[in-house]
Amino acid sequence: MAEESLEQLYSRQILALAADIPHAAKLAAPQASARKRSPLCGSTVTVDLCVENGRIADFGQTVRACALGQASAAVLGRAVIGCDRATLAAGRAALLAMLTEAGPTPPAPFAGLEVLRPAAEFKNRHPSILLAWDATIEAFDTAER
Repeated sequence: MAEESLEQLYSRQILALAADIPHAAKLAAPQASARKRSPLCGSTVTVDLCVENGRIADFGQTVRACALGQASAAVLGRAVIGCDRATLAAGRAALLAMLTEAGPTPPAPFAGLEVLRPAAEFKNRHPSILLAWDATIEAFDTAER
């Protein structure tokens, strides 16, 4: 890896997001929880949530991941309250397309994921970046059952 690539990958914006993850606590009484782990790096994300009328009403996350996984969880955490499943799935799909197909920046409310674009060339980091999304969608589906 070139030093310049690493500097781009761990930009000040990514590190600032990683240091300020919203909803970084377990919920006292979640409707559902889900834990996801990346086998490549051992990163884990556990999500607790409550759903009302098909939208996330309360959310908590415990993130034990690299700065990239933390930054992704931070962007998700800032926008997740009020989201329905379709919005979450579209955000995840747009993030994956940005990372794997040079797709466009994910749309609002997840446009902050643009800071992760330099991670596209580091495929081994993609699973960590997607953990919070996968845990949130799984927990959402559980809560809706």
